[in-house]
Amino acid sequence: MKGFVMAVQYLAANRFGLGRRFDDPAIGNPKTWLSRHLADYDPAPAATAGLAGRATIATAYVEYREDRQAMRRTAAETPMSEEEKGMDPELRRLSRSAIHRHYVEATAARLTAAIATPTPFPERLVHFWANHFAVSADKQTVIGFVGNYENEAIRPHIMGKFSDLLIAAVKHPAMLLYLDQAQSFGPESPFATRVRNRGSRRSPGLNENLAREILELHTLGVRTGYTQADVTAFAKALTGLTVAGLGRGAGQRLMPADAEPGATVFIAPLHEPGAQTLLGRRYDAAGAAQAEAILRDLAVHPATARHIATKLARHFTADDPPGALVDRLAADFLKTGGDLASLYRALIASPEPWVAAPTMFKSPWDWTVSMLRALKISALGEKQNVAAMFTQLGQPIWRPGSPAGYDDKVATWAGSAGLMQRVELASRIAGRIGDRVDARQLAPLVLADALSPETGQAIARADSPGQGIAMLFASPTFLRR
Repeated sequence: MKGFVMAVQYLAANRFGLGRRFDDPAIGNPKTWLSRHLADYDPAPAATAGLAGRATIATAYVEYREDRQAMRRTAAETPMSEEEKGMDPELRRLSRSAIHRHYVEATAARLTAAIATPTPFPERLVHFWANHFAVSADKQTVIGFVGNYENEAIRPHIMGKFSDLLIAAVKHPAMLLYLDQAQSFGPESPFATRVRNRGSRRSPGLNENLAREILELHTLGVRTGYTQADVTAFAKALTGLTVAGLGRGAGQRLMPADAEPGATVFIAPLHEPGAQTLLGRRYDAAGAAQAEAILRDLAVHPATARHIATKLARHFTADDPPGALVDRLAADFLKTGGDLASLYRALIASPEPWVAAPTMFKSPWDWTVSMLRALKISALGEKQNVAAMFTQLGQPIWRPGSPAGYDDKVATWAGSAGLMQRVELASRIAGRIGDRVDARQLAPLVLADALSPETGQAIARADSPGQGIAMLFASPTFLRR
């Protein structure tokens, strides 16, 4: 433990950050270094500046739906790549569409931003919060929006109040589409009443997915006292929120003519009228204000403070985070009303993240980013599909498979199959680099005060420069944070 207590340079760069860049100046005082990142954070990095906006993405969905017949002919005439062989025909058409291109471009921009950022601590927090408020590109209507979601709903709000981050995430089209809120309307709403009066057999639909996940995953946490009645009441309060320009449901027929495609819109006739009661509190506000009032109360609830503190403490310490750290972060959250910058400063100032050995296993994303940050030369082929690369590594970007996001525990990423994938990628990169990088010089920068004599000797004795690079990036220390 004593050796790791002194490894604060490595912990600052890898546990809090995304790994040292080849051109990073000396860290100096790690806590001061991290605090400066909070002040210097740019929520709109240059890498993401040219990405499509919501209207362009929404238009691409409409065109995809309308041009299916033409796309079928094009797909039949276009030779298939190795990746496309054996793919479902609909997925193959999707892979050649504009909405898939928006996804591919956004994943590349995300990686570029992570490699280039001079403030890796806030950049890690962007990834943390995007996973906390997870959406998945596995759903066709979401795939084009996931990059925009992180850039518009997450990035601008990670230094503000948790309530603002929560509301921005919930109201983004990606979340409304992913959890089926865009199709939900109140059973006693004016629209539902009109449907029943026409004698329609179609039952007006209230969807509870978003309400349930907000309570269970985004705010209070599981088993924190809310009931099924609370979920239903919250779902009713959320009705009326939908996305312009997508789908053929009730919301689109009632959409204002001037609504821009891809915009989040509140449609009053879809909203369940009347007061709603949640966690024993009555909400009388009408329309969109009702859901916002509930969200703001949930954002500062003591159970939310505890839930967020536990997840943040786990991410920066261990699977079973120290109770004292969780208590300290929860207390700061409650005292400041969920001020996130204050929460991060409390994390930096706490002793617990600095005294534990770097035992948290880097996810494929963390490991790849930290490797590429360390290299001065481009280590990926010019035509490298970033999205495909992370799929091969076992962590597809923005595709966690469930609203819970990727699990943030050691066992999730420490499996032998995943390790072999990393060794193979490190070897391929080492082969591209050849003798242009000397691992003996790079190791002290990358591993800093966590570089052990054994690792240093093994790298020095490598048979070739490429083997030395591969050994560095596959070393036990570099695999952990």
